[in-house]
Amino acid sequence: MDFASAKSIYIDLLREIERHNRLYHTHDAPEITDMEFDALVEQKKSLEKEFPSLADLAPETPGSATLPGFQKVNHQTPMLSLENAFDEKDLKDFFNRAHRFLGQSLDGDFTCVAEPKIDGLSASLIYQNGKLVQAATRGDGRTGEDITTNVKTIHDIPHHLMTFPEGRLEVRGEIYMRLSDFHTLNKLRESENEPPFANPRNAAAGSIRQLDPDVTASRKLHFFAYQIISETDHLFTHMERISALSTMGFPVNPHIQLCHTLQDLLRFYERMERERDSLDYEIDGCVYKINDLSLQERLGFVGKAPRFAVAHKFKAAKAQSLIEDVLFQ
Repeated sequence: MDFASAKSIYIDLLREIERHNRLYHTHDAPEITDMEFDALVEQKKSLEKEFPSLADLAPETPGSATLPGFQKVNHQTPMLSLENAFDEKDLKDFFNRAHRFLGQSLDGDFTCVAEPKIDGLSASLIYQNGKLVQAATRGDGRTGEDITTNVKTIHDIPHHLMTFPEGRLEVRGEIYMRLSDFHTLNKLRESENEPPFANPRNAAAGSIRQLDPDVTASRKLHFFAYQIISETDHLFTHMERISALSTMGFPVNPHIQLCHTLQDLLRFYERMERERDSLDYEIDGCVYKINDLSLQERLGFVGKAPRFAVAHKFKAAKAQSLIEDVLFQ
């Protein structure tokens, strides 16, 4: 393929990816599955690998624009997306890149924190001296929507922390709706002749991004905390920060696990893939974060993704359909 043809395809891909990003992040109305979206992104990356200069045409933002009607919030630390891995080779490549960046031997292992990747709405919570003062959506990664009033209706999210460092503290996590509550909500909507939500993630996003907080309060939303951003917590590992979140009063996912080798991570992934159907919330993969916070700081970020974390996505779900009848005309 020549460069002109590649550029034409690449620009079409960018438009398609941006359209689906806007449908997913801004309007909570996706038209394609996560796997189909990931395939578009992989096609884009493949073209960038063959023609590196194409990457200059791509936007840096990981999400999409905010909705009108909400105050805008600038994230002090950008809320960036994660690089995706789909198999063991992708994981090895990810960790090898981290080793090379740090000038280390490629045959070593990183101790990582592994956690289920919750399919919900990312949120940033700002606390000042332990008091919740602001909550925001991810938005385009740099600017989100102020959802403070709505977030305060979620019982999982403390208004005042049980323990806390002085000054400003940012907690990030995922707002989600349990599957049982999602099915109950859709039955209610159908009984009132309203269109059902496509999935729990859309239901959670549509519920939290309401101009009327009473609507949010009427929906059963939940929260898992997974990250602290603070310059005064004096902690040395990501796992210590997870423990600190629990001590502060936040719910953290009970499946979070410390893994010392690549094989530990793969076993965690296989276990979560087996157990995903028994959970009362949707997950679409696993997230691995290098545990040592000093290594995280040294690795930093590349483009719109951190070098110290990766999302290991599940394969597309398989199912059988039974054709019950065929009508000819």
